[in-house]
Amino acid sequence: MKKLEIIIRPEKLEDLKSILECCKANGIMITNIMGYGNQKGFKEVYRGSEYNVNLLPKIKVETVVANEISEVIVDKVVKEINSGSYGDGKIFIYDVEDAIRIRTGERGSDAL
Repeated sequence: MKKLEIIIRPEKLEDLKSILECCKANGIMITNIMGYGNQKGFKEVYRGSEYNVNLLPKIKVETVVANEISEVIVDKVVKEINSGSYGDGKIFIYDVEDAIRIRTGERGSDAL
């Protein structure tokens, strides 16, 4: 099993949700986050004063899926979410040793 941690622009959330539904990802967790990467934010002028805006709003979506589904999701996200500009986001992939459904005690992929 793989845990996918996908960080994207807020306006791309619906596109990502449709990709995950299409690939049969059973559960997702969505978190509003702020941060910056290589672009280090941007400068904005407000009423004649210049401000550095370096914490940009992002969305973090986490899901745990079977190994064979993870690469399909990654390929679709890179192809469909990509706008070609800085700040499109990142995908982090982690190995998941085990998963346990608390209600029933099911383990592994049955718990997903």
